[in-house]
Amino acid sequence: MNSLDKGTAGQGRPETIKAVPVRHPGRWAGAVVIALLAAMLLSALITNPAFKWDVVGQYLFHDSIVHGMVVTLELTALSMLMGVVGGIILAVMRLSPNPLLAGTAWVYIWVFRGTPVLVQLVIWNFLGLIWAKLSIGVPWGPEFWSEQTNVLIPTFVAALLGLGLNEAAYMAEIVRGGIQSVDEGQTEAAHALGMSRFQTMRRVVLPQAMRVIIPPTGNETISMLKTTSLVSVISLEEIFRAGQVIYSRNYQNIPLLIVVSLWYLFFTSVLTIGQYYIERYYARGSNRTLPPTPLQRLRGLFAGKPTPKTTADVVPGLEGGGHV
Repeated sequence: MNSLDKGTAGQGRPETIKAVPVRHPGRWAGAVVIALLAAMLLSALITNPAFKWDVVGQYLFHDSIVHGMVVTLELTALSMLMGVVGGIILAVMRLSPNPLLAGTAWVYIWVFRGTPVLVQLVIWNFLGLIWAKLSIGVPWGPEFWSEQTNVLIPTFVAALLGLGLNEAAYMAEIVRGGIQSVDEGQTEAAHALGMSRFQTMRRVVLPQAMRVIIPPTGNETISMLKTTSLVSVISLEEIFRAGQVIYSRNYQNIPLLIVVSLWYLFFTSVLTIGQYYIERYYARGSNRTLPPTPLQRLRGLFAGKPTPKTTADVVPGLEGGGHV
């Protein structure tokens, strides 16, 4: 018996290793700096009289502000609807083997992505200076229908066309990237089953591409909510324009800008939460386990332990201990 065996036999069993956690002084220093900066910011927000929080509370639910927010939400929803539908059509055209369709889509994307959306809004608003009236008929022949351009395209429609058509160009590239992320074998298998190109795209490719399309589309929706503020240049009274009109009368610039910012922050937060759940839904086909929801995180935080990821989040019906 060697000396090592004698020492082990005499002691009975090896001593338990005492693990000493690694210290991270840099993290503590960073946390202290962030806490100090946060305290300074909070103090400035509370004590600085220029913010005038009483005025903010007075105008937060003002009729003009609420009406402007409604217009902003309408523009966001309709512009994104136009952008998503137009983007899908343009993406399919861009991927078409027909050179005319592919070329037309490429030119559209080149023009609308290559010029600022602000310029496009102004052009749509002043389209009547280019064509006094719009008509349908035979070129250089009789007209079957015509109407004044300013009647057909009022300010709201001009804003919608400027935002929606511009968004379609960006959504086309997002959808195209999502479609190309799907393995070509999926398309070949669908064609082997006798499915047409349209059926393959609708039933096989697009549902799988949604996992790639949803995140940037959510970002585009949040960006669109804020981009609607640009329509103030054509005198459409969305929330930013409503705030401008009010502070041009009472000179309370900073409080009204805070009111506008608070509404933007609220609705971007709502859209962010919605985007998270939509991404989580479409991730079921690619992830074995899904990340916990914010509510599950809060429950785990108050319970003092992290919320485990369960397969039941992915496959319904496994809560009772079933097997895949």
